[in-house]
Amino acid sequence: MPPLSSRRLEAWVDPEILFLGGPARALHGFWLDAGTAAESGWSWLGLGEPDDPALRSLACGPSVSEVGPFPGGWVGWLSYDGGASAAGAPAVSDAPATLWLRVTRFVAVDHAAKALWLCAPGDELPAFASEVEQWATTGQTAPAVPAPAPTEATARVGPQRYAALIEECRAAIRAGDAYQLCLTTRFEVTASAPGLDPVATYLHLRGAQPAHHGGFVRSGEWALASASPEQFLQVADGTVRSRPIKGTRPRGANPEADHALAADLSASEKERAENVMIVDLMRNDLQRVCVPGTVAAERLLEIESYPAVHQLVSTVAGRLLPGTTVGDVLDATFPAGSMTGAPKLSAMTILHRLEGGPRGVYAGSFGWVGTDGSVDLAMVIRSVVFHPGGASVGAGGGITWLSDPVAEVAEVGVKARAPLAALGASLPPGW
Repeated sequence: MPPLSSRRLEAWVDPEILFLGGPARALHGFWLDAGTAAESGWSWLGLGEPDDPALRSLACGPSVSEVGPFPGGWVGWLSYDGGASAAGAPAVSDAPATLWLRVTRFVAVDHAAKALWLCAPGDELPAFASEVEQWATTGQTAPAVPAPAPTEATARVGPQRYAALIEECRAAIRAGDAYQLCLTTRFEVTASAPGLDPVATYLHLRGAQPAHHGGFVRSGEWALASASPEQFLQVADGTVRSRPIKGTRPRGANPEADHALAADLSASEKERAENVMIVDLMRNDLQRVCVPGTVAAERLLEIESYPAVHQLVSTVAGRLLPGTTVGDVLDATFPAGSMTGAPKLSAMTILHRLEGGPRGVYAGSFGWVGTDGSVDLAMVIRSVVFHPGGASVGAGGGITWLSDPVAEVAEVGVKARAPLAALGASLPPGW
């Protein structure tokens, strides 16, 4: 892939306008989005071509980007089922195991500086600048995105069956087969539903649930619209970092109720135990590719608040061993422990039996891999996956011995409600 040059645009343009004028109209386009009101961090949007890169042999080296952390490379996703199978767990799949776009021309958005940078091979920068100017013009005149037509999603299982599966998880824990299990389910909207549109869905979702690792990725008949708040993996300058989320409460109707819910999450014995279990699992995973003694929890059990939920978040990091490749890191860590449970292989095997169907792209990861071996991948949660038959929303939660089935069922509803609403869909009765 040719080295990229960069040029700053003279004027600021809302990234949503550029998205609507360019990538939103493309067969293969993306927007890795830091959120509607981001005041820090970076976003990237552009076009790509389907590719099957040899990421497994790509060495994790020092960053070589001239502008921001992404030097060009690949944008796409890894499905949960593909990762589970590669890790030795039983799995069936109804989605591409991987989907990557090779990206050589894109716009990098520096939110702190309110600056836009064109990134492309040097001899292509003038043509790309003209193309982006056209995106801005077209995006400014794009029609308003209509509200999605109302419909009702169908559920893989009903709430009573999900509660029964929670008891089966507790039985597996009691038997010593697992310490924690991330039990999930799926809600579907068929392709015949009126107004089913990936771009409109993403714009509604980011408006309702802005998140620092949101994103839109489309390639042909497949698309992902995500408001993910969870960074799965960051690899930069010899350090690997993961930020697992375990523990959720809804936002309150008023400040007093909201504060009480956050305090309840922070004090919950069950939620804290669940989070620490996953921190220990991530520490174990990272030990496989990091210098001994360097893996540590940088942050532990901190509350992060989003429009719909409070989350309990920790951060684990370590220094990579010399010669480590992107494939080594993925082999050690994927699928993410926050979406499996512990021990990981046993948990995935149990969940395959209980869930009764594939997870697909949900519970996998998406984002970018740079040509220099740098990585930024988010968890595919709070997301809508578009496929040739319609669209799906996955949701679930971590089950421990202390789990209350009624509360766990309610948590699934809290997590699925906003992505479904962005589709114009409501939860089935009981959820």
